[in-house]
Amino acid sequence: MAFDYIIAGGGLCGCTLASRLSETSTVLLIEAGKDVKDHPLTQTPLACMGAHGSELDWNHKTTPQAGLRGRECYQAAGKALSGGTAINYGSWTRGPAFDYDLWAELVGDQAWSYASMLPYFKRVEHYHGAMDGAHGSSGRIHNISVQTSSSDRVYPLSEPMLDAWREIGLKKIADGNAGYPIGLGDYVENFYQGKRQLASEAYSLKNVVVVTDATVKRVLFAGRRATGLELVDGRTFRAEKEVIVAAGAYKTPQILMLSGVGPKAELERHQIPLVADNEDVGRHFHDHFAVAQWWQIKDADAGKAMGTPLWTSPAYTMGLACNHIVVQSHREQLKHVLPEDDALLRDGAAHTETLIVYAPAMAAVSGQQVPLDGTHMATVVFLMTPTSRGTITLRDAEATSMPLIDPAYYTTAADRVTMRQGLRDATRAMTTTRGGRSAIECERPPKGMAPLTAQSTDADIDERIEAIGGTIFHPAGSVAMGKAVDPQCRVKGVEGLRVVDASVLPLPLCAHYQVVLYALAEKAADLIQNNTATA
Repeated sequence: MAFDYIIAGGGLCGCTLASRLSETSTVLLIEAGKDVKDHPLTQTPLACMGAHGSELDWNHKTTPQAGLRGRECYQAAGKALSGGTAINYGSWTRGPAFDYDLWAELVGDQAWSYASMLPYFKRVEHYHGAMDGAHGSSGRIHNISVQTSSSDRVYPLSEPMLDAWREIGLKKIADGNAGYPIGLGDYVENFYQGKRQLASEAYSLKNVVVVTDATVKRVLFAGRRATGLELVDGRTFRAEKEVIVAAGAYKTPQILMLSGVGPKAELERHQIPLVADNEDVGRHFHDHFAVAQWWQIKDADAGKAMGTPLWTSPAYTMGLACNHIVVQSHREQLKHVLPEDDALLRDGAAHTETLIVYAPAMAAVSGQQVPLDGTHMATVVFLMTPTSRGTITLRDAEATSMPLIDPAYYTTAADRVTMRQGLRDATRAMTTTRGGRSAIECERPPKGMAPLTAQSTDADIDERIEAIGGTIFHPAGSVAMGKAVDPQCRVKGVEGLRVVDASVLPLPLCAHYQVVLYALAEKAADLIQNNTATA
């Protein structure tokens, strides 16, 4: 069977790209998971909590992490038509304009600057809020701040938490998605009217041939030109124009290497015939690292946190129990461990994000027993600009095997300085301010550990991070633009093959990636439709 375009991977980018390309071309979309539009775990926002380890989750694990005392870390990834949009937490944050301008600088193409990406953000968005030129009003993805989603969605701890962070120097900002998110912003999500928005539903696939429950074995080549795909069940499909791999930051480099495109030594180790020696495939991997703290609240029977019987309004099921997000720069601390010309020290760079959650967020995936009974809330610090870089390599030459995932978490001095400061600030806000003390009784540390305090040493904080730190599920960079692919997303060393997913992100962005990836896929569709020439 022949199609103009064949897309391997029916996640966010795959669905978006397939929908757009099908407007003018024939498209085949292949997905390893199922169509889950009617699955019980995709019907309501908070059902995502049950997705971990379910049939909708690839349920990956890392290799033992040297920076985390040899621990293996759980890595979720959507195994479904719609990919991560079937199981994610719905956060909608673009990140700083600075990050996109640095992206453009790194790849030598201003088409990836913030000014150039803004029209794509606006094209994607149906924003429910004040229109000021920064947002779109007619896109396919609804996004809305928690504060305006429902008049009944009121969080009693909101004002004390705002006061606490103001007391340690953070300022309230009007719009964290306008390019300058540093400060205290409103939490924005793309859960809408109590429902999840699947990429496969937001972007119609009616003109796309979709094959689900199908695992890609390899890309087929004639010489160095990609000509189609082979599945593990033996079926083959021919692409008249291009093959596009959109299988995500874990599976995309695996597919490329199994197809003979990757580091020569890695392919020889598994006796895979070499098509193109592309040393950057599977390298430069980065991920957002995170650590949660759990706080016992005062007057728990007053209905201040999720789990109490007083939270009976349906409004509380519309999304996460969160309405504010903290974005910080830690440039002063990083000056001591980075070269003075490092981009992370420039104005506009943001380094951590902290979510204030009125529930014991991340307790289960961190291996901790914290009751969901209205007695606890959480702060979760995200390392948004990790300097550590890891790898995705092959376990063996079988397409059904999981790749080897090594994020190299917490292995650089800059990452350690940044995370320590993020946790110090969260601890100060919760334990030393009037706002924090008015709401919080004490920290509930992991079993066998002492609570963190404003006086905790680097060693104290490292012990905590190394014991429970893990991902917040934003893997990227493993087929990086400017290295493994060019700024048109074309794989270097071959023809007729592109990658369009998070694996092409050349640097970590201080964002939750679904916004970025919708814009990336929209932009890639324009690039492909306007110029199908190959590198």
